[in-house]
Amino acid sequence: MKKLFAALVFAALPALAFGAAGNYPLDKVDIDLTDKAGMQDGARTFANYCMGCHSAQYQRYERVADDLGIPHELMLDNLVFNDAKIGDHMKIGMKVEDAKVWFGAAPPDLTLVARVRGTDWLYTYLRTFYDDPTRPLGANNMVFPNVGMPNVLVDLQGRQYIGCKQVQVVEGGKRQFDPLTGTPITHEACDQLAIEPKSGTLNEEEFDTKIKNLVTFLAYSANPVKLESQRVGTYVLLYLAFFFVFAYLLKREYWKDVH
Repeated sequence: MKKLFAALVFAALPALAFGAAGNYPLDKVDIDLTDKAGMQDGARTFANYCMGCHSAQYQRYERVADDLGIPHELMLDNLVFNDAKIGDHMKIGMKVEDAKVWFGAAPPDLTLVARVRGTDWLYTYLRTFYDDPTRPLGANNMVFPNVGMPNVLVDLQGRQYIGCKQVQVVEGGKRQFDPLTGTPITHEACDQLAIEPKSGTLNEEEFDTKIKNLVTFLAYSANPVKLESQRVGTYVLLYLAFFFVFAYLLKREYWKDVH
C-alpha cells in the first residue's frame, strides 16, 4: 500500500510542477463549441498564422471541414497551402532538424495543446506577447517568460511593450471606488502591457474575439467528439436512472421474505 501511494505521489509531481510554473494571472475565456462561425474564423487564423511552424498532425482537413460546415473545395482553396489532399492530416513541410536550428527546439504539435495547457492559459498567452530586444526573436511573453517563439500576431494586435499605466486598486478581490464620487481608485503600475497606438489592424476588442475564436478551434481540435460525448452521456444517465427504478423494485422483491 505504501509503495502504491509513493508511486501516485511521484506520478503527480509533473502536474504539480506544471501548475506552479506560471504566476501570471490568467484571463477567463468562455468557449462555445457550438459556435461554428467562430471556429471557422479560428481555423482560418490557425492556418494563416500558426501552421507555418506548428502542425495539427492528429487532425484531418476533411474532419475539420465536415465538423465546421466548410465545403471541401473552399477548405482546399483557402485553408490548405500545400499539396495536401482533403483526407490528409494537417501536417507542415518544415523539417524537425531545421526547426531545431532556427528556434532551438522544434515547435510542438498543437492538436492537443488545449488539453495540455487549458483554454484560459492559451487565451492569455496569445494576448501577452511584447517587444523584447534582448530576446533572439525580438519578443517575450508574460505567461511564458523567455519563450522561443516570435510574436506572429503582432500585425493584428499591434506592438506591445512593458510600460506604466493607471490600474484600478483591488483589495480583497474587490475593485475599489471613491465613496463620495463613485469613481474608480487607481494607482500607477509600471509592469503593465501597453499597445503602441495604431500599430495593429484590429482594436483590442476585435483582437480578443479573434484569439477567442482561435482558442475555440484549438479546444475543438483537442476533442472533436466532445459535444457528441456529452449528448450520448445524457442518454446514458437517463437510461441508468430509468433502470434504477426497476433494479430497486427487483431488490425489494428479493429481500421482502428476508425482512
